[in-house]
Amino acid sequence: MSNFFKTLENNLERWLCLAFYVMIVMVLCIEVIQRFGLTFSTIWGEEIARYCFIYLAWIGAAYAVKDRAHLRIDILVDGMPNRIKAAIYIFGGLLAIGLACLAFYLSIHPLQIAMKYGSQTAGLRVPFWIFKLAIPIGFGLIVLRLIQALVRDMQSFINNEEVYEGVGVIDE
Repeated sequence: MSNFFKTLENNLERWLCLAFYVMIVMVLCIEVIQRFGLTFSTIWGEEIARYCFIYLAWIGAAYAVKDRAHLRIDILVDGMPNRIKAAIYIFGGLLAIGLACLAFYLSIHPLQIAMKYGSQTAGLRVPFWIFKLAIPIGFGLIVLRLIQALVRDMQSFINNEEVYEGVGVIDE
């Protein structure tokens, strides 16, 4: 069972992003065929694609944090010793955790409002809070991945090892 959780921990965001991306492509293909081939369209197709894209963006942000794939300027730290580089990553990680925790906290109130008043989407008639939930889920995953990176950077600092600098966008 441990192997299952390790696989899930390594690939959760990747699988979720793939599922949302496939859903977006399928729905938009159906909508294009309906609109131009059958001369009608549905109101729910655009909504599904839009809300899947929102989830894709937030979960993709957590995935980028996990692999350190966000854009950054690291020319200054490239030539530094391991411990100094690790200390800089630790400092940046602590700042990022603070910001992500604040954003997580601030995203709860709009979610509670949507749940309290029972607002629904126009086309799907689905409770709107389901889609507002993407923001706290995204920031929750970001905080989790930042904590994991912080632990990894602290181990690099203590052991004076090379710091994990992530997977580049082009490298994968």
